Amino acid sequence: MNKKVLGALVLLAGTLVATGVAEKMTETRVANVPTVGVLQFMSHPALDAIYEGLREGLEDSGYQIGRTVKIDFQNAQGDQSNLKTMATRFEDEDAAVSVGIATPAAVAVANTIKAKPVIFSASTNPIGAKLVKTYAHPGSNVTGVSDQAPLAAHLKMMRALMPDLKTVGIIYTSSDDSATTEAKKFEKLVKQAHLQVKLYSIASSNDLNQTSLQMVQNHNVDAVFVPTDNTIAGAMTTLIKNTDEANVPVFPTVDTMVAAGGVAAESINQKQIGIMTGKMIAKVLKGAKPKTMPVQFMKQGTLVINKAQAAKLGIHIPVEYAAKAKFVKSEVK
Repeated sequence: MNKKVLGALVLLAGTLVATGVAEKMTETRVANVPTVGVLQFMSHPALDAIYEGLREGLEDSGYQIGRTVKIDFQNAQGDQSNLKTMATRFEDEDAAVSVGIATPAAVAVANTIKAKPVIFSASTNPIGAKLVKTYAHPGSNVTGVSDQAPLAAHLKMMRALMPDLKTVGIIYTSSDDSATTEAKKFEKLVKQAHLQVKLYSIASSNDLNQTSLQMVQNHNVDAVFVPTDNTIAGAMTTLIKNTDEANVPVFPTVDTMVAAGGVAAESINQKQIGIMTGKMIAKVLKGAKPKTMPVQFMKQGTLVINKAQAAKLGIHIPVEYAAKAKFVKSEVK
């Protein structure tokens, strides 16, 4: 064997060894990257915005998704039977942190995972859902970010836009603890304002068409309030079709639901909730313990108005509200 061939073989052998070492190092790095399991209850713009914000919050905290942290994203698509299976997946893969976006997902994760940190995102009533004992001292492996809307400001805004408002209809999903809690709180505020209130509940999106027709027929209500309700958010076109035909305005609590046909909201910012969640995840990954991390809340809502929808329904926007509002593009044709 001549020297050139021998040299080439030595060089090749060295390259193979170096490549093997590099691959082994890469495998080690990948194996050491923590996994964050994220379970989203269903697909609709509000929850999608939370997930987008969650990723942004992690990146703002110095994590590179896919390199220094892995996200295992699962979507139950509104099917309760998927929640337990997907939550168990996170337990089986020993996820460093598991996250539930919306109360049903958060409850499924919290009920499944007891030994590792769990964070909820967008749970309106985490105490009522038995996710935490108190807001200041969660007391277990679970903490998170609430999406409680500023309800008093919301009702004040509704009355400013509708000075002749007398009867408010509230529609919500009875199986959604967060939506039910918010609906009952708003009912109390409406009564305290000496207005009439009528409650309508649905069991699933299949009930929305019939129930919303019943709500708006024969001028039963002057306006409709929709709490932070995932089921109705995913079926807003059905609700808006019926309320528009009856010329009844809808005032949801979420900006994406305003764009989908609502008139206005003192809205929580869903993406900001996600960013807060992402930053909370980062703190846990760096060693913080959920039981000592207070539940976080949005301190202030954002006034969001669908100007086209307001005009279509003959609603005048007072100057002081127009001056501070964020106007959204209507998705209603």
